[in-house]
Amino acid sequence: MTADGLTTVRSSFGAEETKRRFEAALKAKGLTIFAEIDHAAGAAAVGLSLRPTTVIIFGNAKGGTPLMQAGQTAGIDLPLKALVYEDASGATWLSYNDPAWIGRRHGLLAEANPAIDAMSNLLGALATTAAKGP
Repeated sequence: MTADGLTTVRSSFGAEETKRRFEAALKAKGLTIFAEIDHAAGAAAVGLSLRPTTVIIFGNAKGGTPLMQAGQTAGIDLPLKALVYEDASGATWLSYNDPAWIGRRHGLLAEANPAIDAMSNLLGALATTAAKGP
């Protein structure tokens, strides 16, 4: 099943290593990691089990501001988020919202296209680095 607007990459590494590699790639590109949400830890805290499932919230005002200038409602989808998770078969995946989908969702004007393209290219490269290696 594929969710509309979601880009998903299979990782060659486990969930923790994929998360570590993605965070290192973000930092290397000067992006800020605002928060990390460990859904598996949250589940465990209430006596439930969940395979590794972590959301990383990250961004850069220089990249996101042009989208919000073109349509302020884009702020609901910014900063960006990535999900690193392990499926039932033990495979690890990294998913993120496609910036072009964010643009379409918020009816952003053509003037936002350079920012959207740059964001798409960067996210693709970061996901590949995290999931496949340099």
